[in-house]
Amino acid sequence: MQTTFPRLLQQHATERPTASAMREKEYGIWQSLTWVDMLHMVQDLAAGLHQAGLRRGEHMVVLGANRPRLYATMLAVQSLGAIPVPLYQDAAAAECVFPLNNAEVRFVFAEDQEQVDKLLEIRSECPQMEHIFFDDPRGLRKYDEPGLASVDELQAAGKVFNGIHPDFFSAQVQQIQPSDVAAMFFTSGTTGKPKGVVHTHHSLLDRAHVGAKFDKLTANDEVLAYLPPAWIGQNIFSYAQWLACGYVVNCPESAATASIDMKEIGPTYYFAPPRIFEGLLTSVMIRMEDAGKLKRGMFHYFMDVAKRVGPALMDGKGASVSAGDKFLYALGNFMVYGPLRNNLGMSRVHVAYTAGEAIGPDLFTFFRSIGINLKQLYGSTETAVFVCLQPDNEARSDTVGIPCEGVEIKVADNGEILVKSPGLLREYYKNPAATAEVLTPDGWYLTSDAGFIDSHGHLKIIDRVKDVGRIKGGAFDGAMFAPKYVENKLKFFQYVKEVVAYGDGREKVCVFINIDMEAVGNWAERRNLPYAGYTDLAQKPEVYQLIKECVEKVNADLSVDTLLAGSQVSRFLILHKELDADDGELTRTNKVRRGFIAERYQVLVDALYAGQSSQFIETQVKFEDGRTGKVSATLKLEDAKTFAPVKAAA
Repeated sequence: MQTTFPRLLQQHATERPTASAMREKEYGIWQSLTWVDMLHMVQDLAAGLHQAGLRRGEHMVVLGANRPRLYATMLAVQSLGAIPVPLYQDAAAAECVFPLNNAEVRFVFAEDQEQVDKLLEIRSECPQMEHIFFDDPRGLRKYDEPGLASVDELQAAGKVFNGIHPDFFSAQVQQIQPSDVAAMFFTSGTTGKPKGVVHTHHSLLDRAHVGAKFDKLTANDEVLAYLPPAWIGQNIFSYAQWLACGYVVNCPESAATASIDMKEIGPTYYFAPPRIFEGLLTSVMIRMEDAGKLKRGMFHYFMDVAKRVGPALMDGKGASVSAGDKFLYALGNFMVYGPLRNNLGMSRVHVAYTAGEAIGPDLFTFFRSIGINLKQLYGSTETAVFVCLQPDNEARSDTVGIPCEGVEIKVADNGEILVKSPGLLREYYKNPAATAEVLTPDGWYLTSDAGFIDSHGHLKIIDRVKDVGRIKGGAFDGAMFAPKYVENKLKFFQYVKEVVAYGDGREKVCVFINIDMEAVGNWAERRNLPYAGYTDLAQKPEVYQLIKECVEKVNADLSVDTLLAGSQVSRFLILHKELDADDGELTRTNKVRRGFIAERYQVLVDALYAGQSSQFIETQVKFEDGRTGKVSATLKLEDAKTFAPVKAAA
């Protein structure tokens, strides 16, 4: 797509000025912003930023949740030839220091008092940070800091400037080329310092256009923008594709109201990582367990029908379904599936995507069987998301789809997936060594993911190349060990929230497990099992037995996998606290930092491999208000049954 973000804004404002571009829920009421409203806001913000001193090629950080003025600020920055850099709004102050200094940021958009306080806390470490513009003024009236001003003031100053220089904005936009840098996204820093991924207008808009064309997205679609703008997935779905298609982006009032807001909006195009879909299913099952006997029985009966019939109907294979089953499914749709989709806010969804982690087969089948067109995609920050997509009639839980338009894929000798695409990053900012590690001279991007193309042309992901190891010694000596594969299989169970697996270079596999507090708490309450918080519940013998059954089911599954039978879990423990990004155990995209966790809980790793039955642990934790405290417990260490590998038939 040979255009730029600001030109697309101008195009929509010219062709359909009064159509809704964005909606924001404020004080319980949806406020609509038209395309011409958005253009005027961007024009004024761009002029205001120009007067404040923002120049072509500079970076400006945007820090906040999805809000029209955050999006307008990004467009204003791009209109001046400068580069917006979204950061995670829930990042601790210290996590912002490196990106701010690495990108030499002088200008920051901050959503509210929380973000302003965060920036003022680290200002001494970022001496080049001159201007902080805040959107929400609540709590900031008496702040008197140099360079701190409201977006209202910035916009008002720009309005005056544009009155004097009416051609300023158009002249600036005309100078921008599709090959110019459009945005920079910092990686989550799983293995070290975050890296700034540099993308052009062309790389982002080309992938946005290809994804939209694949799923027949139009200006009539609606999305709910509820995930962090700093995550490129959210940025593609609610920013790049928003401008490519011209559909309406809806911003929820807050994270706490997102599910209610979703029911009110009824999006047609929806994206969520597997953990969101897991949470939705868990809440449905909990409500059903608490329902009356008749209602519960009807739900389970029609869900059995849906599981048997739904996927075939969703895949367009209705001819293989009997008339009786079609009638039962239609009845189920009227009595169960339709009301359930409505309750989830998915009545109008014609395409839903999940990505980032593997999704459990049962979870995937559940949503497709009740009539939600849930599919998987494959991509990363470096590829502008869209590498592989699943066609409507070829959605499967064990693959991530076929290469989409413009993409070439090949598999290296070590199993690593290599990608060529118009959506590839230009570079890692100020990091030529890291750039050279992932981009070959002939244009291939090394994904670091191990996988293969199956007989149907679909890509299957096994694990990260660097994480794939070998078992040394014991019954499975020399067998392949894929930690992420094992972790994901365990996370498919509703009672398991997070898993960290170890085994490379060792004689057996051991794992740390976080239980899902909501699911296990409800399970315990229905069995009259009292508990006093997460730590107490996690160490209950009954909970250990519940999790042990999950582990042994995974081991039975792995035993029939020729490649990964050696990845069966021999020992496990349930952690005394939930893994937390604020404690450095997860990235801001909720990926486990396996190495950091191994160092932090070395005593637990050693105890598992030493065959101990219990181990005392005391851990420092950080609370939401910034205070620190300690959580301690004596953890039980449990053995799990493993199975002899099942040899394939000759």
